[in-house]
Amino acid sequence: MTELTPAQRRDLRARAHHLNPVVTIAGNGLAPNVVAELDRSLQAHELIKVKLQGIEREQRETLMQELCAALDAAPVQHIGNILVVWRQRREEEKTVAAPEKKPVRGATAKSAAAFAAAARRAALAKASSESRRSPARSPAPRGRASGTGSGSRGR
Repeated sequence: MTELTPAQRRDLRARAHHLNPVVTIAGNGLAPNVVAELDRSLQAHELIKVKLQGIEREQRETLMQELCAALDAAPVQHIGNILVVWRQRREEEKTVAAPEKKPVRGATAKSAAAFAAAARRAALAKASSESRRSPARSPAPRGRASGTGSGSRGR
């Protein structure tokens, strides 16, 4: 379990204020699937809130200690039915496998609807670029000559 200084804990409490609980723990307690979900949430967010339902007041603090010990996390705050837990994001091990294939330009559509939307966007872009290339030229506004006039500097 990671220990935090009071200043770190204060900062984390402030950062967690606006967060919503991402996991709810009920009567089954720390089941393996709940621990796995908490681990994924900590990896994604580092700082999470956990909501407890149907757990007595005396059991909440021990549950917080068990949770932090199982996940190698630090307890930040325990208020009522809400626990705030922090763990620094772990570096994911990159497997040395086949190099990733870069997508071919234009071949990124995953479904028929996405393909149709991409075709519509391409047609609109083409029509827009064609209209910019050969715009209908309108005559110059009245009162202005095209090269000289009262607006040019005298030499």
